[in-house]
Amino acid sequence: MTRTSIDAFSPHRAVGASGLLGEICDAEVIASADVHTATTLGALVGGAPEPVLLAVALAVRAVRLGHVYVDLSTVAATVTTEGDDDIDVEHDLTALPWPEASSWLTAVGTSPLVAVGPEGPSDRPLRLVGTRLYLDRYWRHERHIVDDLLMRAGADAPSFDKGLLLDGIDRMFGDDSLQRRAAMTAIERSLTVIAGGPGTGKTTTVAKLLALLLEQAEAAGEPPPRIALSAPTGKAAARLAEAVHAEAATLNTTPAVRHSLLELQASTLHRLLGWRPDSRSRFRHDATNQLPHTVVVVDETSMVPLAMMALLLAAVRPSARLVLVGDPLQLASVEAGAVLGDVVGPAASPDASASAASSPMAPSVVVLRRVYRFGEAIGRVAATIESGHADATVATLRAGGAQVTWIELEVTDPRSEGALRPVADLVVEAARAVITAARRGDVDAALERLRSVQVICAHRRGPAGGVLWRTTIERWLRSALTGYEPGLRQAGQAVLVTKNDASIGVYNGDTGVVVDVGGGRLRVAFDRHGEPLLLSPTRMDSVEALSAMTIHKAQGSQFGTAVVVLPHPSSRALTRELLYTGVTRAQQQLIVVGSEAAIRAAIARPVARASGLREGLWGA
Repeated sequence: MTRTSIDAFSPHRAVGASGLLGEICDAEVIASADVHTATTLGALVGGAPEPVLLAVALAVRAVRLGHVYVDLSTVAATVTTEGDDDIDVEHDLTALPWPEASSWLTAVGTSPLVAVGPEGPSDRPLRLVGTRLYLDRYWRHERHIVDDLLMRAGADAPSFDKGLLLDGIDRMFGDDSLQRRAAMTAIERSLTVIAGGPGTGKTTTVAKLLALLLEQAEAAGEPPPRIALSAPTGKAAARLAEAVHAEAATLNTTPAVRHSLLELQASTLHRLLGWRPDSRSRFRHDATNQLPHTVVVVDETSMVPLAMMALLLAAVRPSARLVLVGDPLQLASVEAGAVLGDVVGPAASPDASASAASSPMAPSVVVLRRVYRFGEAIGRVAATIESGHADATVATLRAGGAQVTWIELEVTDPRSEGALRPVADLVVEAARAVITAARRGDVDAALERLRSVQVICAHRRGPAGGVLWRTTIERWLRSALTGYEPGLRQAGQAVLVTKNDASIGVYNGDTGVVVDVGGGRLRVAFDRHGEPLLLSPTRMDSVEALSAMTIHKAQGSQFGTAVVVLPHPSSRALTRELLYTGVTRAQQQLIVVGSEAAIRAAIARPVARASGLREGLWGA
């Protein structure tokens, strides 16, 4: 490999690194933090050979990038750089001086830093299992999750009245056989995994199965089960509680059951476990002080990282029912692991193999497939992305129709200003409707119009990023709307919350709008699927003007029209999961802005995180 320029000030470089570590760091395969961690650990044992330090740095890098281990037998052929997309590097990383695999594994396996195999000592910072090198803590998290879930999958649930259950399912469910099966599974088994895409009725099913559990207790004359509703983020937790309350209001059940459901609140996983930032034990609830709940529901499980899942499982009583809910195809946690994808495993495919069906996990996993939320054409686009068929996705987008529009160009193309006129018209029309409703104090109408159109981007910064699009949209609005100026002192201003504030009930990713509630008094309104939440603008510390947002921020939200802006095909953020998540934010209309090359690049890049969890649960 040749390198014509090395940025001496790159944050990836470790200035003091030399030899093998220095060369691979300069190629931007590993970063300075990885090198410093490796050399610090090496110094603790009186020094270590360069190949061992390199392996340690790669294991640290793996976790930083979302993987659980690094495979030393394949890393030379599969590793990629972390530099900027436009950096002047020839990407033949196989030409780097990689250690020979067998001797490398021998050196690593004999290092005092490394425990070898599952039975190796527990006082080493790393663990080598076959050719996989883990940070020991993550290996322990992975093994604990495998053992715990398999135990729960094989455990008998508490006894129940089957006749009452069947009657309840007939009363509450229509003809969706998979939703019915999910509810039956949650009553019959200790572990239930309810997976499915947006609009397949996951939270609706959760509300109904909770009602069935409450009915069982009521009929038996027992206290109602202690139910915990939780999610990885405050926004997701609030949405879960709202969905359960909305469904409870219309359920065909007893007043006592309905009351119990309406009383339920949801919390983040950190709050559920009792986060203690100034304590060495981190959480109040753990294996020695388990949660008191008999039913624990976790929504948006795709966002739960490996470490948090391990901590949660340790804190949930073995006798409790555990219900994991989410979409394994959406964006995974920003931390290590792809837990829900691994837990659902081959069950996500309608053509799961016979060997998968025989896994102990199989009876606990139900994948909902009927979509109720968005139109058929949007569903077809999502399905082609899910299948990984780029040709089919391109053909479906080109076919277009009333629900799907593809503006086929790079946003940096000089023609983009004219080609984006339909987007500008939609954004301006929606903003005008929001402002009109907000100025007359119609909170419900303002919030409804706010959800009608949303521009979502892969990046926050860059030519196709949210910051630049926000500037562009504000220019459109100033040009079209007399007197428009962004700011919290203007009725009709849309806002995006950027930080959780549980004290006032708003969470990172929440969207709201400034409304005039009478007499010139302004309030920021947030949709709570019931009574809107109204807050004084002076209480809103962590908000920014909302005109464009990232797909990550949009996860868990739905919009009448979603305008999905794709970056250059070389963008490292552009993955199949990102494209799928963006497309499935649309309810009535989808507009995709991007090149064919960007579509194909996204579909060709499914997120593949190195993890042994799926293998441990489902077999090789």
